Amino acid sequence: MSDNQELILNKDENLMDQSPFLKLNRWKWWLLVAINVFFLIAGQAAAVLLGRFYYDQGGNSKWMATLVQTAGFPILCIPYFILRPSEEASTSSTSPSIKTVALLYIVLGVVVAGDNMLYSVGLLYLSASTYSLICATQLAFNAVFSYFLNKQKFTALILNSVVILSLSAALIAVNDDSEGPSVVSNGKFLLGFLCTLGASALYSLLLSLMQLSFQKVLKKETFSVVLEMQIYTSIVASIVSTVGLFASGEWKSLHHEMEIFSSGRASYVLTLVWTAITWQVCAVGVVGLIFIVSSLFSNVISTLSLAVTPLAALVVFHDKMNGVKIIAMLLALCGFASYIYQNYLDDIKARRSRTDTDVQETHDNSSC
Repeated sequence: MSDNQELILNKDENLMDQSPFLKLNRWKWWLLVAINVFFLIAGQAAAVLLGRFYYDQGGNSKWMATLVQTAGFPILCIPYFILRPSEEASTSSTSPSIKTVALLYIVLGVVVAGDNMLYSVGLLYLSASTYSLICATQLAFNAVFSYFLNKQKFTALILNSVVILSLSAALIAVNDDSEGPSVVSNGKFLLGFLCTLGASALYSLLLSLMQLSFQKVLKKETFSVVLEMQIYTSIVASIVSTVGLFASGEWKSLHHEMEIFSSGRASYVLTLVWTAITWQVCAVGVVGLIFIVSSLFSNVISTLSLAVTPLAALVVFHDKMNGVKIIAMLLALCGFASYIYQNYLDDIKARRSRTDTDVQETHDNSSC
């Protein structure tokens, strides 16, 4: 069994032991899956579109756009207290010290804040469709970082995905995005491209570091622990973003932003509030799918939402889809399919190995 198959197997066994959803009827289980899929796809797509709407209507504070990506973290407290298993142990002899955990959350929180800042700069200078297509490269970066940090195999399908997604990003880099909702210079377009590409790489690194933290530091991946990491890193990231907002002096222009916001002052406030809410709705969907189905399925749906956002941008902002963008989207979908198929094969092999192990144990017990 390969390392990534063992990872899927061990993680699924852990989640099966901890999941409070096993006693549900099948139709209720499917209903919960559908709800969380909707939360993830709709939340991420709406958050990106609202972020673009903020800039289009006159907003210009990159730190404010960064802050709202994590400021809605109190919403995560609702599923944390409602769905937390009552039998989950609060302490363990193998648990890391509070100082270690605090340092881990602070470091990850700072990285999250930096990553969100890069995304905010990218969305400022790119159309929503272009932005989303570049974000699809996080799959390629995820494959590379998982190979080095999480010991996952670099198969032919994964390599094919990396190459195709890299070509998709290269096409976007040379594409003229002047038909987008905001006309920008070539220099600013390049800056937006590089920031979004860097943010995708940093986000993939962050995912690998979080996975490594569960394995090496926290040494468990239960429902409450995953949500705690989401909440505490969001708190740190929100603090960093708030400090950046005041240190940069952008807070002084917020009142002016509200006054000149094309849709009005009420729309300005609602845009920021709903952007914060939709990012956390997306987070609830991600965590929910991990514990209702599996981490693999959650990653699949999360990546699928990247293909939904450009289509939504066509409807909402009337983004122009020229030939280069269409080819880039098709390449991104091919790269996505290649990546997901490899994960599907790994999941099938892992489950088959677990079934064989269970059969062998049953046979040994009956022999005794």
